[in-house]
Amino acid sequence: MPVNIEAVGRAYGPHEPYEVTRIKIREFADAVDARSFAHLSEEAARAEGYPDVVAPTTFAVVIAQQAEFHVVVDPEVGVDFSRVVHADERFTHHRPIIAGDLISSTVHIDSITQRGGISMVTTRTELVDADGKPVSTVVSTLAVREEAS
Repeated sequence: MPVNIEAVGRAYGPHEPYEVTRIKIREFADAVDARSFAHLSEEAARAEGYPDVVAPTTFAVVIAQQAEFHVVVDPEVGVDFSRVVHADERFTHHRPIIAGDLISSTVHIDSITQRGGISMVTTRTELVDADGKPVSTVVSTLAVREEAS
């Protein structure tokens, strides 16, 4: 069964704030082999002009994927996660993510296109800080294979 195209325009959130910590940043930096000392050391980050340890640019995906989970588990959308392949991920950063940030997320289903037995589901997750100011926009596309008839 294909993904429900009537889900386009739905929004989920804002979700409970994600607390960005130095440990989470360091673990992510290690996992993606980000080598800047500004990801690891407060002193190095401050020397580069940041108030605290700064996250690698792709760290926003950690928060965005938690929000996108709400789309995947919504039975009215109809995404069968066992049939998903991640197709695309794009980031627009409005400011760096820094240790100590509390970031809330809202995910929007921007489009669903279907052809050749595949539904392409594009979401946009808006990340904002505790003051409601934009931090990052994450656009993600999932390819969802339909079951063979």
